[in-house]
Amino acid sequence: MDIDSVVERINELARKQKESGLTEEEIEERAKLRERYLQNVRRNFRQQLDSIEWVDEEKK
Repeated sequence: MDIDSVVERINELARKQKESGLTEEEIEERAKLRERYLQNVRRNFRQQLDSIEWVDEEKK
């Protein structure tokens, strides 16, 4: 399941929660999907930080 599918499913569950509520299984699924989404965000952020190249002004 790619990240777009994860976000889409999270949004579906959010809409359903507002309309009629969620079952225990759906609540568990939502928690797992949210954690997967957050792991992806953290990984991407870490990659961005790791790609930053610090430039020392004195070495120019």
